[in-house]
Amino acid sequence: MLAYLLRRSAFLVVSFLVAMTVLFVLLRLLPGDPSNALLSVNATQEQIDAAREQVGADRPLGEQFAAWFGGVLTLDLGSSFVSSLPVGPEIASRLQVTVPLTLLAFLLAVVLALVAGVVSALRADRWYGIALSGLSQLGIAVPVFWVGILLVSVFAVTLRLFPSGGFPRDDWADPAAALTSLALPVITIAIVMSASITRYVRSATLDVVGSDYLRSARAQGAGFGEALLRHGARNAAVPVVAILGIELATTFLGAVVVESVFSLPGLGSMLLTAIQQHDYPNIQGILLVSTLVVLLTGFVADIAQRLIDPRLRTSISGNGLR
Repeated sequence: MLAYLLRRSAFLVVSFLVAMTVLFVLLRLLPGDPSNALLSVNATQEQIDAAREQVGADRPLGEQFAAWFGGVLTLDLGSSFVSSLPVGPEIASRLQVTVPLTLLAFLLAVVLALVAGVVSALRADRWYGIALSGLSQLGIAVPVFWVGILLVSVFAVTLRLFPSGGFPRDDWADPAAALTSLALPVITIAIVMSASITRYVRSATLDVVGSDYLRSARAQGAGFGEALLRHGARNAAVPVVAILGIELATTFLGAVVVESVFSLPGLGSMLLTAIQQHDYPNIQGILLVSTLVVLLTGFVADIAQRLIDPRLRTSISGNGLR
């Protein structure tokens, strides 16, 4: 396990370095110039040259990358071309909205998916089992922004139970107000995410229910519930954990849509504004942090799989499987 942890950590570092390089190169290949964020439409050549010098666009790409890479190593992501504010603290401030939104939606989605997935698998011959399976399939096809608009229409406009959007100016100084602002966005993401996870939970549960080891446990006198919890839960969790890691990363990256619907000052809205303003430091910083979150999520999911399933921790001589 220790050897795998070291190899996986090394792979994480290499992946992050490769992602940094690719991100830097792709941004420079896009049409436009970073200095456009500082220029008006009728800018003169002298103004263009001065702006390019100010943002460092006149330097060779290798020198630009070295300066950015050195800044990342010291946790300095640069300053915005538009506002001149440091990128790092601004991202940290926006994460106070995006991270709770993602985690709360993820936890709610997992609870809903576990209940719906297990029930739809164990009661596949009942009407409610069929209904849950059908609803999960429908939920996968529904766009998340449509669910958000529908919830706003019902619970904010009609019933007036929750605010339709926005976030308290003092952030989490008033936790009750902050959680109330996140209620509809969290439910929106959880509905769509749980529909996808339910399909995998249902499939994993059906595989376990039809397995030989579960029948053997029951033949030895264990009840169905006991056999399912003691012998089936861990085996069903292995494929589901991998999917949960993907879903969590996807939710974090897809927060831009939900934050736009509910006017939340999170990382997604910051990215949209940076793209519109050609603010390269903000774009680079946000994408770099998002990439790191995705890589760390995959890393944790891989480790969790091996902690759950002893077979993944066992070396098999001759074929290199671990």
